[in-house]
Amino acid sequence: MDIICEIFNSITGTNFNIEFCLENEYEKRNDKIKIIEETTEEIGVPYNSIEKANLNPDYTFENFIVGESNRFAQATALAVAENPGKMYNPLFIYGNSGLGKTHLMQAIGNYIVKNTNKRVLYVTSDQFINDFLGLNKKDKDGTNFDYVELFKDKYRNIDVLIIDDIQFLGNAPKTQNEFFHTFNTLYDDKKQIIISSDSSPDDLKHLEDRLRTRFNWGLKVNIFPPDNELRKEILRKKMANMDFSRHITEDAIDYIANTCASDVRSLEGALTRVCAYSTIFFEEEITLDLAIEALKGTIAQSTNFKNDIQKIQRVVAEYYNVSVEDLKTKKRVATIAFPRQIAIYLSRLLTDESFPRIGMEFGGRDHSTVIHSCDKIEKEIKNNKQLEKIIEEIKSKI
Repeated sequence: MDIICEIFNSITGTNFNIEFCLENEYEKRNDKIKIIEETTEEIGVPYNSIEKANLNPDYTFENFIVGESNRFAQATALAVAENPGKMYNPLFIYGNSGLGKTHLMQAIGNYIVKNTNKRVLYVTSDQFINDFLGLNKKDKDGTNFDYVELFKDKYRNIDVLIIDDIQFLGNAPKTQNEFFHTFNTLYDDKKQIIISSDSSPDDLKHLEDRLRTRFNWGLKVNIFPPDNELRKEILRKKMANMDFSRHITEDAIDYIANTCASDVRSLEGALTRVCAYSTIFFEEEITLDLAIEALKGTIAQSTNFKNDIQKIQRVVAEYYNVSVEDLKTKKRVATIAFPRQIAIYLSRLLTDESFPRIGMEFGGRDHSTVIHSCDKIEKEIKNNKQLEKIIEEIKSKI
């Protein structure tokens, strides 16, 4: 019976329960047969769907553009999608923001949902933290048993867990503990785990050793910034997929590709700006001159003037004659604490990084400490002209 059900559901892509009835039994029971209504989540059509899996249907292997910088990552991801839980478990994908980690992870999920009846769940680490914090809720009886069961059903009663930006668990030790147990449960049951981060497992110093050790059990794959040929191919594909009739010259493609070398998001943003510019001014062809004009004022900022946290830390540390490591320590002496608060304030002011990310770069401080530092410096600047002058001087050095 088990073999029959398994083969039937595998071929049809359903999960029906089957009852057998001989012809003479059927005739006798014909008048008494009852139709049992059950929800589709329990019986009949496949349980899983892109919506339940929290996936974006636009992220597929078909529209992931492959080049030398991401070829190994793409091939590995496809292998995992075709055999989830059987090879490369866990799969750990890492690289800078905007290089396609999320696209690749969700492509795995979409492939599995489309081709199997396995339960897939994609979440960011922020979503995992929020769901874990929900366990503190109490029901009308003053217990949280229902929330615990919902949490375990969501994260442990699945076949594939995809979790993005795992580095943000660094400031949440209790959530790390819960993820540790979730990881163990899924791994022991041979369920596929896919994780992404901006750094390799060995560099995630704010995560517990036992987690980093487990991340190394499977396969680690790095995605590198796209080379020039891949950037141009991305631009061509993007143009082909746009509802956009204008022609773009090879010179213009070369120019856009060379202005945004760091990540795909910046590249797509530059192309969108150029296309919008040509539409507004009724230009029928996107030429090199038009691309230069459209991106005027944005190139220097995106290519030559990148305000990252590490750079800010170095400049502030040099100005106050302390070390970058001092800014990351727990020392509270004024000669270190005040420069640290200034560096945190400038990190928030000059970058697009979130409070948790900034906290991570300053020794694993939580977001409330970052907010406090920003608020304190902001208030002092209003009442202290000398400090305002110092801040402007540091900004000019950055």
